[in-house]
Amino acid sequence: MRQPGTPPLITIFGGSGFIGRYVCEALLRTGARLRVAARDPRRAWFLQPLGSVGQVSTVAADMARPETFERAIEGTDSVINLVGAFKGNLEALHFGGPAQLAQLSQQAGVGAFVHISAIAADRDSPSDYARTKGEGEKAVQTFFGKPTIIRPSTVFGPEDDFTNRFAAMMDWPILPVIAPRTRFQPLYVRDLAQAIAAAALDPETHGGRIYELAGPEAMTMLELNRQIATLSGQQPDLVEVPDFIASAIASFGFLPGAPLSRDQWLLLQQDNVPSGKLPGFKEFGITPTPLGAVAPEWLGRFRKGGRFAPRAAA
Repeated sequence: MRQPGTPPLITIFGGSGFIGRYVCEALLRTGARLRVAARDPRRAWFLQPLGSVGQVSTVAADMARPETFERAIEGTDSVINLVGAFKGNLEALHFGGPAQLAQLSQQAGVGAFVHISAIAADRDSPSDYARTKGEGEKAVQTFFGKPTIIRPSTVFGPEDDFTNRFAAMMDWPILPVIAPRTRFQPLYVRDLAQAIAAAALDPETHGGRIYELAGPEAMTMLELNRQIATLSGQQPDLVEVPDFIASAIASFGFLPGAPLSRDQWLLLQQDNVPSGKLPGFKEFGITPTPLGAVAPEWLGRFRKGGRFAPRAAA
């Protein structure tokens, strides 16, 4: 039991990843102590200088190996599960592992359990990713008293594999755009991290709730590509790929410059925007950040002459 006046201890599964580093940063600013659970703890060592001496520790844990959970959650006040993937053993990563983690956390008396899902989560989806995400939500709700479930849309930020991947492809004279009419509402990683941190620190307010978090702008895939091209100072010709061709490409699992699995193609058949039926950033007092307000910070490196090159007039 934590002594009065002692900062809370929060265990973060997946804390060494893209979203995890920002969640850790947000929590460290509050004075919380962190235990970062990762398959290879060495990958989380870069987080230690962000806190004071002893504020960040690491532990070996693997979402696909439930026998590693007990040590990771021992004595912790809150558990955050950020683990997610588009390939590999999705049943274990999105469903089986979270189910057992939630059950062990409940038995250990953990005060808050924050589970990061996805707007696409749906137990009836033909996509393995969306289906297992939906099954994971149900399992966490079954085994932990009042978990907080957060469903983000696509996340962007300096280290993302989203805006950076598209910007890297835009030095091509012609860029094919698949699922050009599918809508997204991408959100900034720092906004998401603040919401996750708040949920972990205040289960009285956020426990037992499901949130859909998205940015302030809904854009089609084509519009999103155009904005990334503008922000990165590039001017490719964007060509819409007919669905029957994109579906055939997905069958082979590859689009030039970017992998496209069959499962990802199935995900792209549905808009990645909030339903409007669940609470969002407003409940956290957060005003979501537009892509254009921050993306030049990292997309500037794709400009001819680099980030310090002059930008074209708007």
